[in-house]
Amino acid sequence: MNWSGFGAIALALAVSMGAFGAHSLRAKLDAYSMDVYEKAVFYHFIHAFGLLIAPLLARAGLLTTVQAGRACLLLALGILIFPGTLYALAITGARWLGAITPLGGLSFIAGWLVLAWGLFRVE
Repeated sequence: MNWSGFGAIALALAVSMGAFGAHSLRAKLDAYSMDVYEKAVFYHFIHAFGLLIAPLLARAGLLTTVQAGRACLLLALGILIFPGTLYALAITGARWLGAITPLGGLSFIAGWLVLAWGLFRVE
């Protein structure tokens, strides 16, 4: 899979979600919900950059393509779950989504640890 391409698309989506929040939701959401939404955009951006960068590290020989792919899969899953549930929570107010959000956080942590493990193992 072209994870760098997917990362670029995820970054474009993060910009779109940020603009949507700033221009369409600001007047409709209370302060708590807007904070949740902005947190989703922030985490979306950070981890989309990870999707963009990990394959470049593999191309540079700093980790294997398998390791980069595993890290990217976990980061992508984390983007779907962590910001995804926060976006939905902020817009709908469905607080039960907060119970799912930490699974995305665990996926983010696992993705970064897989990336770190790969970077330490390739010499």
